[in-house]
Amino acid sequence: MELDRYDRRILEVLQVEGRISNQELAERIGLSPSPCLRRVRALEEAGLVVGYRALLDAKKLSLSLMALIHISMDRHTPERFANFEARISELPEVLECLLITGQAADYQLKVIVRDMEAYQGLLLNKITRIEGVTGVHSSFVMRRVVDKTALPVGAE
Repeated sequence: MELDRYDRRILEVLQVEGRISNQELAERIGLSPSPCLRRVRALEEAGLVVGYRALLDAKKLSLSLMALIHISMDRHTPERFANFEARISELPEVLECLLITGQAADYQLKVIVRDMEAYQGLLLNKITRIEGVTGVHSSFVMRRVVDKTALPVGAE
């Protein structure tokens, strides 16, 4: 799908304000409501907009400890990786799991928990018990400096 400036602007606004009304979105980007709605639907149907979500305040939910965990695997086989990925996907504390290169680790996880005790339970009772996990290195997030979910769609 070829994106023009209206499509890009729609995507920019929806990433920050997913609950904006079509009327307000149309006014913001300089289109009438009907063509704006058609464009939004076309962007959704093309798979560029994959969903709408609520962003929650972790601290108000008593989730105050965020960690980045580097995981090393014993064997680099598709079966071993598939098993790890399936198991790690079941853990609600895991916010992100990335298969990485350029490090001694195979995966980087971003996890969030209540406190150090909850982190210890997650690490020792769940993550390290996944078959193939041989190394774990944890770093704790002191402060989020940049915390975005919006992708840079403005440039053509």
